[in-house]
Amino acid sequence: MKGIRFVTADEAVSHVKSGSHIHLSSVASVPHALINALCRRADAGDVKDLHFHHFHTEGPAPYSEPRYEGIFFDQGFFLGPNVRANVNAGYADYLPVHLGESQKLYRSGALHLDAALVQISLPDSEGRVSLGASVDCSVAAVESADLVIGVVNPNVPFALGDLLTLDQFDYLVQDDTPLVTAAFAEPTETEILIGKNCAALVEDGDCIQMGIGALPNALAAQLGNHKNLGLHTEMFADGLLRLIKKGVINGACKAVDTGKVVASFLLGSQEVYSFIDHNPDVLMRDIKYTNDPWVISRNPHMKAINSATEVDLTGQISADSIGTRIFSGTGGQLDFVKGATMSEGGKSITAFASRTLKGKNKIVSTLNPGAGVVTPRADAHWIVTEYGAVDLYGRSLQERAKLLIGIAHPDDREMLDRAAFERFGPHYHNFSI
Repeated sequence: MKGIRFVTADEAVSHVKSGSHIHLSSVASVPHALINALCRRADAGDVKDLHFHHFHTEGPAPYSEPRYEGIFFDQGFFLGPNVRANVNAGYADYLPVHLGESQKLYRSGALHLDAALVQISLPDSEGRVSLGASVDCSVAAVESADLVIGVVNPNVPFALGDLLTLDQFDYLVQDDTPLVTAAFAEPTETEILIGKNCAALVEDGDCIQMGIGALPNALAAQLGNHKNLGLHTEMFADGLLRLIKKGVINGACKAVDTGKVVASFLLGSQEVYSFIDHNPDVLMRDIKYTNDPWVISRNPHMKAINSATEVDLTGQISADSIGTRIFSGTGGQLDFVKGATMSEGGKSITAFASRTLKGKNKIVSTLNPGAGVVTPRADAHWIVTEYGAVDLYGRSLQERAKLLIGIAHPDDREMLDRAAFERFGPHYHNFSI
């Protein structure tokens, strides 16, 4: 890195002005060195009224904590466990946006960005750097912010796709902190059953999208005998990496980015990060591209698989909240729902356990008061639980209720059936599908 001038983290963030709106690279690649330096400025009384924006972040999140009230205010686009309690207590906030449009907030100026704080890889011989595991809306942030600070970290993989150049940065800082990793989540027996029901809807040659966690891992495990699958997704982790290494996912049938794995951000084991490093078969792209429904739809037989916190008897899907309590965010669910349903032979699939770990039913007569509808009933298609899979497309309200009750937990069906009768009247029980 001859000729590149570095400054300390403290010097770099000394140029962040009070009242600034700040973007953070996210998920596994949070620039903690710069955040810690901002905390030192805050502790010294040298800065106030900083607003932070990001996807879900891993690791400590002092920018959301009560001790920095009036100094830091978090307004993330998606919540992780590290900020959830503080958001619901009012010390931090949630900015609802489809992830595919998060970059538009910056590029359009709807959210003026004063500073972008991101982690980047070591540069190549041409001075290009990669955002590695957090491309998402960070490309737009670097392009739009008045002040751009990059943390050059050798642990950030040089992922091909949307790259940046060193001349786009005002200040560079060195750090060698490893990226946050996430252990492989082993699926439960219930999740394995859900995985089998989802896998039955996936055919050889399909292009798939799913997230991370035990449920996606359970589905991935059931796809081991499939052939020539493609992957166009927001993110992937170890469950899908196993299918890639096995050759099940090879992208051979993709009409767009044939033979390539396409994603925008990652959270997984070190093996996942190492896999994307200088790998010509992987493209880490701007969220504007990965989550564009028109791009998604150009791959035939797109199968988008997402989850829910609740689904009511008419097919309204809540995924960002539990009643008034914000749990995660809108995410890219509707981006991929739209893309998959526009795709020739595509399917939108919402998969979840029929009950929570505390035994509360997730197929409900009506959503909890205050719950957010992430996917409207008109966009709800396949719904999957451990008790089966039903397609709501082209079905009336009464038909939907019958179908959904059929895949609810058996102990909840009588209660749901009674609620449907009260809602639709005496003709409901005379109705069959």
